[in-house]
Amino acid sequence: MTSTGQDSTTNRQRRSRHNPHSPSHNSSVISKRGVKKGAVPRSSPSLAEVKKKGRMKKLSQAAEQDLIMGLQELDLNLEPKALSGTGLVFEEQLNEFHCLWDDSFPECPERLHAIKEQLTQEGLLDRCISFQARSAKKEELMLVHSLEYIDLMETTQYMNEAELRILANTYDSVYLHPNSYTCACLASGSVLRLVDAVLGAKVRNGMAVIRPPGHHAQHNLMDGYCMFNHVAVAARYAQQKHDIQRVLIVDWDVHHGQGTQFTFDQDPSVLYFSIHRYEHGQFWPHLKASNWSATGFGRGQGYNINVPWNQVGMRDADYIAAFLRILLPVALEFQPQLVLVAAGYDALQGDPKGKMAATPAGFAQLTHMLMGLAGGKLILSLEGGYNYRSLAEGVSASLHTLLGDPCPMLESPGAPCLSARTSISCTLVALKPFWEVLMQSAETLEEDCVEKDKEEGPWEPPVPQIMAWPMLCARTGLIYDRRMMNHYNLWDNHHPEMPQRISRIMCHLEGLGLTERCLTLPARPATDAELLTCHRWGWNHLTAHQCSSHASSAEYIARLRATENMKTRELHREGANFDSIYICPSTFTCAQLATGAVCRLVEAVLAGEVLNGTAVVRPPGHHAEWDAACGFCFFNSVAVAARHAQAISGHALRILIVDWDIHHGNGTQHIFEDDPSVLYMSLHRYDHGTFFPMGNEGASSQIGQAPGVGFTVNVAWNGPRMGDPDYLAAWHRLVLPIAYEFNPELVLVSAGFDAAQGDPLGGCQVSPEGYAHLTHLLMGLANGRIILILEGGYNLTSISESMAACTRTLLGDPPPLLGPLRPPLSGALASISETVHVHRRYWRSLRIRKVEDKEEEPSNSGLVTKKEPQPANPGSAKGMARPEENILEAGMGKATSASPVEESIPGQAKSEIATVELAKDKSLEVATGGAMLDQTTSEGPVGHTKLASCTDSQTPPSSPVQGTTPYIFPRNLIESLRTLELSNKTQAPDSQTPEEKLLGEAAGGQDLDDSKLMGFGDTDEATFYAVTPLPWCPHLTAVCPIPAAGLDVTQPCQDCGSLQENWVCLSCYQVCCGRYINAHMIQHHEDLGHPLVLSFVDLSTWCYHCQAYVHHQALLDVKNLAHQNKFGEDMPRPH
Repeated sequence: MTSTGQDSTTNRQRRSRHNPHSPSHNSSVISKRGVKKGAVPRSSPSLAEVKKKGRMKKLSQAAEQDLIMGLQELDLNLEPKALSGTGLVFEEQLNEFHCLWDDSFPECPERLHAIKEQLTQEGLLDRCISFQARSAKKEELMLVHSLEYIDLMETTQYMNEAELRILANTYDSVYLHPNSYTCACLASGSVLRLVDAVLGAKVRNGMAVIRPPGHHAQHNLMDGYCMFNHVAVAARYAQQKHDIQRVLIVDWDVHHGQGTQFTFDQDPSVLYFSIHRYEHGQFWPHLKASNWSATGFGRGQGYNINVPWNQVGMRDADYIAAFLRILLPVALEFQPQLVLVAAGYDALQGDPKGKMAATPAGFAQLTHMLMGLAGGKLILSLEGGYNYRSLAEGVSASLHTLLGDPCPMLESPGAPCLSARTSISCTLVALKPFWEVLMQSAETLEEDCVEKDKEEGPWEPPVPQIMAWPMLCARTGLIYDRRMMNHYNLWDNHHPEMPQRISRIMCHLEGLGLTERCLTLPARPATDAELLTCHRWGWNHLTAHQCSSHASSAEYIARLRATENMKTRELHREGANFDSIYICPSTFTCAQLATGAVCRLVEAVLAGEVLNGTAVVRPPGHHAEWDAACGFCFFNSVAVAARHAQAISGHALRILIVDWDIHHGNGTQHIFEDDPSVLYMSLHRYDHGTFFPMGNEGASSQIGQAPGVGFTVNVAWNGPRMGDPDYLAAWHRLVLPIAYEFNPELVLVSAGFDAAQGDPLGGCQVSPEGYAHLTHLLMGLANGRIILILEGGYNLTSISESMAACTRTLLGDPPPLLGPLRPPLSGALASISETVHVHRRYWRSLRIRKVEDKEEEPSNSGLVTKKEPQPANPGSAKGMARPEENILEAGMGKATSASPVEESIPGQAKSEIATVELAKDKSLEVATGGAMLDQTTSEGPVGHTKLASCTDSQTPPSSPVQGTTPYIFPRNLIESLRTLELSNKTQAPDSQTPEEKLLGEAAGGQDLDDSKLMGFGDTDEATFYAVTPLPWCPHLTAVCPIPAAGLDVTQPCQDCGSLQENWVCLSCYQVCCGRYINAHMIQHHEDLGHPLVLSFVDLSTWCYHCQAYVHHQALLDVKNLAHQNKFGEDMPRPH
C-alpha cells in the first residue's frame, strides 16, 4: 500500500472520540490562522427547522418532566464501574468442635481465636463487608463427594467418642467430633457464600476464615484434618450456578492438596497449582502424585501443576520465583474467570509442621499477584497454619492486600535458592508441552560465564519481621499544569510532541471520574540546585560522548534559559544544535515545570501524603543528557526526581527506574550507569542500533560501569509488533525477578506510551489493559511507592486510554481482563534471553536451569500407603511422569516457508493452508484495502507458526484450552492472518522535508525502500505488509451521496494542483493531496471536521476520528465507482 500518509499524519494529530470537534492545536497557532480548528461551519436555520423547534416547545409540562427524569436515570458512563469491598466470612460456630481424645491436636479452635484477635487489633473486621455463613446443601457437596460418603459423615453427629475414634482411625490424620459434620458443612457453605458475593458483583474479592480445612478431602475419603473439600466444591458450584468456564485454584498450603488434585486431574476447565513441601516423597502425604511430574490425565493433562520443595527453610524469594516463572504466565494463557486459593499458612516461619521461612509480607506479595487475574475475582479459603502468631499475621497480611493496602517491603528477599530453582526448572520441563508461553522458558547455563552456585549453608531462621501498614490520607497523587502546553513547535503544527498530549490525557481522566479520586497536587518549577544534581559536570564517570561536549551542565542550563529571549530564527538555529529538538520561548519554563512537578510528587510519596502518583507532564525527559537536550527532552525529570528522593531521604535510597518508553532512555542510563543505588531497566526498540537514539547505547551488552555494573538492564527489541505477551514475558522472566532481588524503596516509571497500539512512532501493540497489568505487578514493590511519569506517546487516544488504565490500577482497581494472548514473539524471547544471558552473573534470580528430563525417585522407606485414589484411566498413569522434551514444538518465530508449515500441520488443520496461500491472491488485496501479507518477517504471524506436532506414539497430550483438538495450541491458523498496521517509517524518504527527516530519526531512524514495501525488491522473497481495517465505524453517517458528475481519480488537488497521492472527502467530495505532498487533505479535515476520505491511489478509506482504515458495506458504492474510473471495470467482490 502506498497511500499511508493519511495514517501517519492522523496518528500524529489525533482528535477525541468523545469530542471530535475539539481544537487540535495550540491556541496561538489557531489565532494566527484566524480559523478555529475542527469547527464545522453553521448555516442559517431553515424554515422547517424553526417550525420543528416551535413544536418541540409545546410539549406538556408533564411530558417534559418525564423526559428529564428518564434521562437522569440513564447511566451514560460507558466505562465499567470497578467493584470495591472485600467480603469476609468469620463464623464463631466453627469453633464448636475439637479433638476429644488429644488436647494437643494442632487443628484446634485456638487457631481462629488468634486470627480474630489479630484482625480486631488491626481494625480489619470493620473494614471488610461481613457475610453470614451458611451450610452447604447435600446437593452442593455432591458436586465433589459421593452421597454415601456425605451420609456417613452426617451420622457422626450421633456417635459417641469411642465410635468417633474408631471411624477416625480408618482415615489418615483426622479426628471426629459430634459437631464436625455441621462445622464442615458450614465451612463449605461459607466459601459458597463468597462465590455468590464475588460473582454477583457485591464485592470485589473475599476471604473465608474457616475450619476444618478441606483440600485433602477426596471423593469418598477424609484425609489430613479435612472432611469436605471446600475449594473444590466452590469451583464446581461456580461452574454450575454462575456459568463460569475456567477456574484457577492456587494451593499454597505447605502440604500438597491431593484431594483437590484428584478431583480435577482430568478436567481442563480447572487449573490446579500447588506449591508444597515434598522432600522427594518424605513429607506428608508421601505421594508420587505430589511431584512435578504429575501434570494430569487425558484432556486434563497440563492442567495440574505441582512445584515440590525438596528442602525446608524455603523463603519468600522461592515462592515469588515460582509464581513469576510458572503460575502467572500459565494463568494468563489459561485466562481464569475466578481464582480460588487454598490459603494455608503453615509455610510461614515458626510453623511446627511446615518448617519453612516464608513471611506474612511474602504472602501479601502472592496475594497481590493473584489480584491481577480474573478481573480481581479472588477468594481465599483458610486451610492449614499451626503457629498461632504466624497464622494470624499471615491471614492479616492477605486481608490487608485484598483491601488494597500496599504490600509491605520484604526484609531480605534475595534470590531463590538452588533447590527452589531446580524444582521450578523441573516443573517447567513437565509443563512445556502443554503451554505455549512456556515453550522457551529455561535456558541452559554456560559454565564459563556464570559462577557456579554454592550450596546454601544450614538454614537459620531470620528475625521475625514487624509488620507495618501505612496510614494514608489519599492513595494516588496527580500532578498536572496547563502551563506546560506553552511549549510547542513554531514551524511544524503536526509535530508529534504536541501540547494536546497532556490536555487530552487530563480530559480523559476527568471524563472517567479519575481526577476526583486522586489528590491533585500543585506543580512547581524545579530549582537550579535540583537540576544540577543530574545536569552538572562530574556527577558520574564521563562517557566519550560527554567528554566531547564543550560546555558544562551549568552552562547548559544557562543556555536553555537564554532561549526565553531569543527570536524565532535564533530559536530554530539553537534547536538544530541538538538531536530531534525544537525550542520556543516557553520551552525552558515548561521543562523546568515538568521536572519540578515530578519532584513535588516524589515529596508527597516519601512524606506519606499519598501512596503513589501520576505525573502528566511535558516535555519528556529520559533522552536528556547531563549537558544536552535530545529527542524532544530538555531536563531528565526522572533522573532529577531520583536524586531528589535520595536527597530528602538522607541516604542512598534504593530506586528502581523502569523505562517502558519505546525509545531507549539514553540520558537516564548515562546519569546512573556507575551508581548501584539506582537500578535502571529499559525495554525499547533497538533494531540492531538503527532505532532512535541510534548506536549501541541501548544494547543488552550495556550493563553499567563499576561500581554500577549489573545495574543497567536493557531489553532491546529488534523489531516492531511487540505487544502485551512480549512485555509480560519480560516482566515475568527478567524485570520482576531482578526487581525483587534488588528490593527497591521507590519505583519510578518512565511511562512513555509510544509502544501502544496505534502509535505512529513505536510500531508496537501494547494495549491499555497490558499497561495496567505491568503497573499492577510493579505495585508489589517498594511498599507500593510507585510514580508514573509521562514520557513519550504520540497517538492522543492511545496515551489517554493507557494513562487512564494505569491510573485506575494505581487507585486500586483490579487490572482489566486481557484478551486471548498469542505466544511471545520469537524475536521478543530472543531479546529477553540475550539480556538474561548477560545479567545471570549479576543476578542469581535469573539462573533458572534447564534440567535433564528425568524424574527423581523418592526413597520409599516409611511411606504411608493409605487409600491413594487410582486414576480413572490406569493406562495413562504410566506415562504421566515423563513429559518428553520434544513432544510438542510451538512456533516461537522460526522463519519457515509455507511448505514446512504444511508438513507440520495435522490432518484436520491442513485445509487452512489455503488461507495462507491467499497472501498471493488479489482477492485478499480487496479485503485488506490493497495491502499484502508479510511472508518473510521472522516473527510474522502468517506462514511462520510451526504448529504442534506429536512425536509420541502414545496418546498425544491435550491442548490446554477446553474444546480444542489435540495436537493444536489454542491459537489456530486462521487467527494468524491478523496483520499489522504500517508505521510511519515505511514512507518513502524522498518525499520527506528536512524537518520530517529529523523527525523520522526520532521515530526510528530507518526507512523502508518503496520497492521492498511493494514486493519488488532485489531480495529472494518479497516483503509485504497488511492493514486490518475496521469493519464499522460510528462516522459512516457522514458519507454523503456521490455527486451526479461521479468521480475523477485523475483530478488534481484543489489547493496546489498536485496529481500525486490525492484523496477525496466523502462528505463534500473535494479532492486534496496527502500528507507527504502538501497535506491539504489534513487541512481540509481540520477546517471542516469531515471524518472519512478515500485514497485515489489504492482506494482505501481512512477515518480521522477513529484513527483507522475502514472497510464497510456503506463504502462499496463509492469504492466501486472509483475502481471503474481507475481500471475500467467493477471492483472484484470477496467471496
